[in-house]
Amino acid sequence: MNSKISSYASVVIPILLGAGLTYFQYASFTPEQIVQMKSYFLTANYNYVLISLLIAISGCVFRAYRWKYSLQEIGAKSEFKMNFLAVCIGYFVNLTIPRSGEVSRALLLKKYRDVPFDKAFGTIIAERIVDLLFLVLFVLTALLLEFDTLKNFLLTYIPVTKLAWLIVFGIGFFIWFILLYRYSKWKYVLLFKSKIEGLKEGVLSIVHMPNKWKFIFFTLLIWLSYVFMFYITVFALPATSHISLGTIMVAFVIGGLTMSFTNGGFGFFPVLIAKILFLYNIPLEAGNAFGWIIWTSQLLITVLLGIFSFSILPMVGKRK
Repeated sequence: MNSKISSYASVVIPILLGAGLTYFQYASFTPEQIVQMKSYFLTANYNYVLISLLIAISGCVFRAYRWKYSLQEIGAKSEFKMNFLAVCIGYFVNLTIPRSGEVSRALLLKKYRDVPFDKAFGTIIAERIVDLLFLVLFVLTALLLEFDTLKNFLLTYIPVTKLAWLIVFGIGFFIWFILLYRYSKWKYVLLFKSKIEGLKEGVLSIVHMPNKWKFIFFTLLIWLSYVFMFYITVFALPATSHISLGTIMVAFVIGGLTMSFTNGGFGFFPVLIAKILFLYNIPLEAGNAFGWIIWTSQLLITVLLGIFSFSILPMVGKRK
């Protein structure tokens, strides 16, 4: 019962927070601002949005293709189309509980391709570690391009003191966990050690794989697809079509962090994007319209790909 309540809460609470933030934001607009915002939606050039969606699909293709390298290293046999469906379903599931899509990907390979769950999940964790490094690289790039703006934004909207304490707590917990894992003879720790061996093999698959540079290349393609997907959409609105590369990188980084730590960015993504663009003299109405256009379009393609993948999974998953 408690686990069910916890699962529901992890979905409902972020959605309620996002809805509350959205309501608070729009309650602060005057009727004239709302009319102005509607005009941005009506006059937007959605051809650019369509192009961004095609780039988003290419990102899924690159991610599915990249996955085969780490799977090959653990001896798993899963063809591209199965990987692609699992990736699309993973993105779809992430709309409910953040990061639950990674678990669903491993479960699908376990069910349809007999890949041990711990090993498959290990390869996904390895992917996320590499993706995190690339995200840090983009954050550093944004800092180099727009240091003062990004610093002031983060200091204004992120509780730095609480974040620092959270980091200290996380480091302390990590050290405690490593010591417990290495030296404890407690039976539950020994059982955990026996279960984690497959997970460790999956995580280390990148280190040992012969095609690691191809893996890195496709990782770069994945992240470039994210950036270009964001970049192309700015041309949908005349008010945002002139923004600089530095502005795009800052907005992309904030948007990426928001998507990573919430239920697909619901409520938070458009508001934070609008606030970032406002720092660069983009009207709040245009910034909110842009945020909602890019977020809604990405939600739409995620849902459509998820439904499509669920629909054909039984046919593709069936071994011939």
